Amino acid sequence: MAPGTVNHLSLAQYWNQGDAASHCVAYVLLAMSLLSWYLMLSKGVSAWKVRRGARRLPDFWAAPSFDDGLAVLALGDTEAIYLPLAQVQANKGAASLDATLPFADQLTRLLRDAIQHATVRLEWGLTTLASIGATAPFVGLLGTVWGIYHALAAVSQGGALRVEQLAGPVGEALIMTAAGLLVAIPAVLAYNGLNRVNRLTLAELDAFAHDLHAYALAHKEA
Repeated sequence: MAPGTVNHLSLAQYWNQGDAASHCVAYVLLAMSLLSWYLMLSKGVSAWKVRRGARRLPDFWAAPSFDDGLAVLALGDTEAIYLPLAQVQANKGAASLDATLPFADQLTRLLRDAIQHATVRLEWGLTTLASIGATAPFVGLLGTVWGIYHALAAVSQGGALRVEQLAGPVGEALIMTAAGLLVAIPAVLAYNGLNRVNRLTLAELDAFAHDLHAYALAHKEA
């Protein structure tokens, strides 16, 4: 490119040609991208720790005593997903409505509450990821429509039509479409991956709760 020639296809040129509406769309996509990547990284690290803690469940049952099993599980379950289920017996109080229930019902309620709390923690942020994945393409499409409108406005001005008049608005429209997809695709893939991890974890929690319930009843009757 010759010195002093303006590159009409540069991102800086597109930004300079854009108006407040196109800039607003770009800022919204940027915010959605930053939020989705924060959730993807934080939830990804958390999911890795949860799966690492799940590998300690066989060690819990192989421990020589219940207290030893709790200690082993506490070392591996740093996200405290499985550990609260094994600690439910310590949460039963004497002076409470809960104490009026039969032992089996008390245990069932406490285990159900522990699973519910774990489910809330596991699913935190997934709704936001799903919303970003679903709406980001349409936000980009809004910028695309606005860019096409600018291109049509340039054509309607009359006079000699030059490529430079259309390059900016059309390029801006294509960039907005690509930006929306770049924000949405990672969010959708992360959402699907985290959902699969959560399904596995919740199935393990349900099985662990069933085993703990059977263990507690057996030792109470002993």
